[in-house]
Amino acid sequence: MFRNREIRQFAIAFAIITAAAAAAGFYMNPAAGGLALVCAAAFGAAFFVFTRARYKRIAQISEQIDLVLHNTDHLFISEAEEGELSILQSEITKMTQRIREQNDALKKEKGHLADSLADIAHQLRTPLTSANLILSLLENSPDENERKQFLRETEELFAQMDWLLSSLLKLSRLDAGVVMFQNGQIEVDSLINTALRPLFIPIELHSIELKIDVPRGIVIRGDAGWLSEAIQNILKNCIEGAGDHGKIHIMCEDTPLFTGITLHDSGAGFDKEDLPVLFERFYRGKNTGTAGYGIGLALCKTIITRQGGTITAKNHPQGGAVFSIRFPK
Repeated sequence: MFRNREIRQFAIAFAIITAAAAAAGFYMNPAAGGLALVCAAAFGAAFFVFTRARYKRIAQISEQIDLVLHNTDHLFISEAEEGELSILQSEITKMTQRIREQNDALKKEKGHLADSLADIAHQLRTPLTSANLILSLLENSPDENERKQFLRETEELFAQMDWLLSSLLKLSRLDAGVVMFQNGQIEVDSLINTALRPLFIPIELHSIELKIDVPRGIVIRGDAGWLSEAIQNILKNCIEGAGDHGKIHIMCEDTPLFTGITLHDSGAGFDKEDLPVLFERFYRGKNTGTAGYGIGLALCKTIITRQGGTITAKNHPQGGAVFSIRFPK
């Protein structure tokens, strides 16, 4: 306690004042001098006891802070009745709770990262194994047409891996917060056409009937490039769901509260157990084809929600999947 400079200064000043008062008291009257010494001793003892208890309480709080810094799971801080210490105790309790919550979140994120890395390794291992198998068949195949077919299949596998790695990189950039979204005006019909442009060939190959009901002049705010990619991922899902000779219907509604984009395919829709987790990363669902990685819809949701929008998925009463995107005004 006396290592504190302020306490030492106070003790010295108190001793000087006590000596002066006692000397003055003895000079005037011995009884007054004695009374001054007794009062000074009583006050000094009371101050010493109070200050010692205060420092003991501060030492206990310091020990608790040290436990917090060493990630103690069970922490107990008793109630403090004194003003300043009560405030300090309250702030330490809040700090402890925040640290504990952040620690739990980090543990969950670490577990999620480990699971994600294992899933990524599995996702990459499958096409790599297939590519190695095809290359070995290619080496031993004398037929030129068969060799060309093997080369096309290998190119498709490497294209899938390239898409997977590219999507994972985009997700990691979004998670890290390094992506700066533009906030410009976007015409919805232009956005839909941009998203559809790379998909016209697969739509034609699958003989899918495409219907677009998007009035001109409807505008939303956001990043055209990223939103186009999000809608394109939904359209890919719709193409896969609709299948050969299926239908895809794209609609847009503009209300005083929001602008909505709806995409409906004529496929089988989703299983009920898939709907709550449809946008989770690496979730592929029971009826997903082997080409799916469970990344596209997760990336799509991240892009839309980071720009203030929402996206939901459900089954249409008359069949097929329905994706609804809304941007509030």
